[in-house]
Amino acid sequence: MGYGKAVLIGVDQLANAILGGWPDETLSSRAWRWDIAGRRAWPRKLIDGAARLFGDRNHCKESYESERLGRQSPPELR
Repeated sequence: MGYGKAVLIGVDQLANAILGGWPDETLSSRAWRWDIAGRRAWPRKLIDGAARLFGDRNHCKESYESERLGRQSPPELR
């Protein structure tokens, strides 16, 4: 993972923690969890819509899977 992507993920996780989420989870992953749990769909739709402008389809679902599988963790922790 490149430096820029790592910084963006860190900022995303910080924003999620500030908004009351888990400190090691991204907003996108949280939005996916909320949607599949039937709590709120609009955050996922908003994030996925913005990501689609950059050619990124299923962003929130992929972020959730990445979190679940620990892809953003250091190799030693996977």
